[in-house]
Amino acid sequence: MSDILIGRQQILDSHQNIYAYEILFRGQDFDLSHKDEAADATNQVITDTLLEIGLNELVGPGKAFINFTARNLLEKTPLSLPKDRIVIEVLENITIDQAIIDALKEFSRQGYTIALDDFVLKPEWLPLLKIADIIKLDIKAMPLPKTLALIEKLKRFSLTLLAEKVETHAEFEALKAAGCMLFQGFFFSKPHLVSGKRLSVNQAAAIRLLTKINQPEVGFDELGNIISHDVGLSYKLLRYINSAFFSLPNKIESIKHALTYLGMNEIKRWINILTLTSLSNKPNALFQQILIRGKMCELLAKQYNEAPEHLFLIGLLSSLDSLLDIPLEEALNQLPLTEDVYQAILHHSGIGGEILSYVICYERWELSSKHFSQISPKNIGQIYLQSISWADDVLDNINC
Repeated sequence: MSDILIGRQQILDSHQNIYAYEILFRGQDFDLSHKDEAADATNQVITDTLLEIGLNELVGPGKAFINFTARNLLEKTPLSLPKDRIVIEVLENITIDQAIIDALKEFSRQGYTIALDDFVLKPEWLPLLKIADIIKLDIKAMPLPKTLALIEKLKRFSLTLLAEKVETHAEFEALKAAGCMLFQGFFFSKPHLVSGKRLSVNQAAAIRLLTKINQPEVGFDELGNIISHDVGLSYKLLRYINSAFFSLPNKIESIKHALTYLGMNEIKRWINILTLTSLSNKPNALFQQILIRGKMCELLAKQYNEAPEHLFLIGLLSSLDSLLDIPLEEALNQLPLTEDVYQAILHHSGIGGEILSYVICYERWELSSKHFSQISPKNIGQIYLQSISWADDVLDNINC
């Protein structure tokens, strides 16, 4: 049996902070349309990935939503997992009978959190409303007014409502106002900034940079490492070096290249100005996915003997349209990027573009692409998990 791929998708609260992750089977060893194979896929996720890799590495301090089939529930599979770290997600295609109801009652009595996936108000599901803790509403399964009407009907139960497949800011605001407390969907992977078009810098990161620049014998590598860990710092550095009073002999290939060109005195001037003007009130979840993307691009570059710093910059800047709320081409045109970096980000051309394209497909669990088929699923999974761990460490260090 070949190695599997694991997907995870953020579940956020109404402030867009990470509440949990849904963990998804993304391998090719099982046909999920068959009940027994779907149950085996869940067991594969648990035994070969979650328990071996560790929940902390995969989801941090949050909970993991795991899909369970009828067979998984009747075999009492959830009891092998810590009740304070998982959410039992009951799939919508399960036939509800007394055996299923009794199993869920047992899980609830033992303190497990239960979520009903893609919920539709049908008579056979009514008994579960007294057992479940979370209701997941697929907002694409029906028009938004019908979803809002269903939310009103569910308010008489003691339930937390989770809206999934949220794709726009308008949907998010309407569902939040209606009473949903948790959210999931592509909207949060490409966050919409309501006000302004200027990318904020994490203030703690800027202060850390200011402290480092005033230490004796500080090197470009140390400064580049700090700046690369914050997309705002990276963007503002490149904008600064592209300003009218610098005459660039060559285009910039990496953050270290930019720092070396500026020289230490000019870097100190830039950091002093930046620290005084930087403010940050953005949730970490907005930047986490960007850091993961950049790191995955970097690690995949090493597999092909490509310059890792080069690919990290491509991954880091590929979400500027979401962060700045302007077209990607407009954002890139403000930066002094080499042509291959520009084309890789905007048109996914060249090896850098292929790597970026694959990473974006992996984020969205659209894995039909044949790029990088020579890298085993196990290695891809390890790269993804390493990127998650790195991004979490970066955010922890920035906010300490």
